[in-house]
Amino acid sequence: MAPESMIAIRRTTHSMNDKTKRRGEGGHFPSGARARHLAAAIVALTIICPMVARAQVPPRFYWKSLAGANAVPMIFQSLSANANPIDPAHVVSPHSSVDANVLVAGYAKMLPLFDRTLTLAILEPMGRISGKVSVAGLSYDKDATGFGDPMVEAGINVIGPEAIKNIPDLLRYEPHLSLDVIVDLAFPVGEYNSDQPLNLGQNRWYGRVGAPIIWQIGPWVPGRRTTLEALPSVWFFSDNSDYVGHKLSTDPMFQLEVHVTRDFVEHFWGSFDTTWMAGGKSTVAGVSGDSMDNLGVGFTLGYAINDNLSLTAGYMSTVADNGPGDLQIDGFRFSLTYGWHPIVEGQKRLKSEE
Repeated sequence: MAPESMIAIRRTTHSMNDKTKRRGEGGHFPSGARARHLAAAIVALTIICPMVARAQVPPRFYWKSLAGANAVPMIFQSLSANANPIDPAHVVSPHSSVDANVLVAGYAKMLPLFDRTLTLAILEPMGRISGKVSVAGLSYDKDATGFGDPMVEAGINVIGPEAIKNIPDLLRYEPHLSLDVIVDLAFPVGEYNSDQPLNLGQNRWYGRVGAPIIWQIGPWVPGRRTTLEALPSVWFFSDNSDYVGHKLSTDPMFQLEVHVTRDFVEHFWGSFDTTWMAGGKSTVAGVSGDSMDNLGVGFTLGYAINDNLSLTAGYMSTVADNGPGDLQIDGFRFSLTYGWHPIVEGQKRLKSEE
């Protein structure tokens, strides 16, 4: 799960190498090193901060952190598309224009499981969507407000470093080549009106199975870290049997996300992002649309405000999307994440009382 404020922790890794080697048999740092460095060792995980609705996660999302770490993100998205940008199926309809302003709140936690890192997260979207959409020959000019479908994610690392169980392990962390397996599932309990095609809830189950990959390029020194990251995944959708009086079905959709990330300085990083979506043909009232074959490009910037708070901002847009059945979507995303770990917070309190 992306540790944005890990910058505040990992920035000490290089200078801690010698101190780490001089640890005693009990596995503790000398008191001087502990006092200087544990105050910075707090984690802010960047949870699912989609740039193209929920079909895109940000770079550095699957970096690992200290077991027991917690995070609460607040993510604002402003999206425009020729489909419902809140629905990862992106059902394109001709001459449609849809705008969405959505706030997503969530919670995530990292846990050790058989010496591997298990990540659990939940998201709840809320906001407003409006626009013009055509379905089965009828045009609708509608808007909707309220809560969308909550989504949960479970992921476990299968290749790469073992679970990070203490501060010394965290300071020695380097991803090298790592591979996770993730499962996402959205629960169809969001607000839904069957008389209109635009809703925050989708009135059907959907989710994905994916395999995030991180490849470390060069030294793992804060201010110089570079990664190549990829997330191949497959989305699955059940049927919506009451989509403005019709049945909506969607084939599985393949998605590939690729990010090249680089530290600019110790607390500030950037990424070039791409997403390719294929398949996912939707059928409404027995009439099938086109299979998706769309490419999106964009960027992300991340900044560690302090040991607990991190900020990211990003933009993404589809390209070569002039065909009548092509998905056209673009949007901005801003996230603010607060992260903490009980052990580290306790150390910070003890230091402040000295």
